[in-house]
Amino acid sequence: MGKKVLAVVKKFIFAFLLLYGLNLCTTSLNVLIPINVFTLGTVTFLGVPGLVSLIAMFFMTK
Repeated sequence: MGKKVLAVVKKFIFAFLLLYGLNLCTTSLNVLIPINVFTLGTVTFLGVPGLVSLIAMFFMTK
């Protein structure tokens, strides 16, 4: 049980760092994916495909 919790916490931290790094790299392009519970959950459980889907949703709404 403890290993599973630790694995989820590691994924959560990685998702936060991934979103933060993306926002740092794309500020000049005016692309901003907010870091909140929804986006962190999406990237935590779906990984990079989740991040790509968030970016696609960003461009669909503009």
